Amino acid sequence: MNLADQTTFSRIYEEHHRGVYGAAYRILGNDAQAQDVAQDVFLRVWRNPGKYDARRGELGSYLRLMARSRALDLWRESQAAGRATDRLKVVVSMDAPRFDQRPDQVAEREGDRRIVRDALRVLPDAQREAVVLAYWGGLTADQIARRAGVPLGTAKSRIRLGLAKLRDEIGRQLEPSYAAA
Repeated sequence: MNLADQTTFSRIYEEHHRGVYGAAYRILGNDAQAQDVAQDVFLRVWRNPGKYDARRGELGSYLRLMARSRALDLWRESQAAGRATDRLKVVVSMDAPRFDQRPDQVAEREGDRRIVRDALRVLPDAQREAVVLAYWGGLTADQIARRAGVPLGTAKSRIRLGLAKLRDEIGRQLEPSYAAA
């Protein structure tokens, strides 16, 4: 079977599109994302038809496996992004203290949160996003690069520069405290 042939590819698309979409939808639970995954799977096959080896299994299984893999990648990215948002909310939140916390602990934590919030505000947007996604969101530099649509080296530089500026800014904010002590 020649997947590079347009007629063959069209027939394969018609035969397997629903199964590929279904595999993605079961993981993502989102129609638009599942359609994107299906499109991505067939685009990858069109661009590189030689990757499919009929000796290793049936084409439908191969396509559904690709869809599941891509859908899981998207699901993991969304989970990590959700964790980043949740962690950032914890850092910058102004939650009421729990009744079992001592006032001095609450004041110290609120002071730390203020310092971190203020230091994050000083960073350029791209560096702030990279640092937050890396350290509060748990994303890798590669995931950050893909999410931002930039080369991996750019994402790593944004994280490194952002952390350096964050460290300098926090140190600058803490200097008067240390001088007074």
